[in-house]
Amino acid sequence: MSPTTTIAYGYLAIAIICEVIGTTFLMKSEQFTRLVPTIIMGLLYVISFYLLAQTLKIIPLGIAYALWGGLGIVLTSLVGLVFFKQNLDTAAVIGIAMIVGGVVVMNLLSNSVVH
Repeated sequence: MSPTTTIAYGYLAIAIICEVIGTTFLMKSEQFTRLVPTIIMGLLYVISFYLLAQTLKIIPLGIAYALWGGLGIVLTSLVGLVFFKQNLDTAAVIGIAMIVGGVVVMNLLSNSVVH
């Protein structure tokens, strides 16, 4: 993996983390009725999209977005489970496992992924 590709995946990882934390603050904003969590959420989403855009200079759109969205879903589900005590039923766990499986297959087997 070239240094440029490594940086792009680093940007993508930070974008995913910012999106997940931003979504956590979306919950804390209580439908935009609390100013500070709403501002933090907005800033984190802006950072996330900026870093996703930087990622797209190197990583193809479909791959970057699949990773960003898929891993964001998994991590956000875990945040809901741990911090907000939201339950995941069997169907939700199976669906999340399928998303993880798709991301793994794409990264291990697809020629579209930049390595």
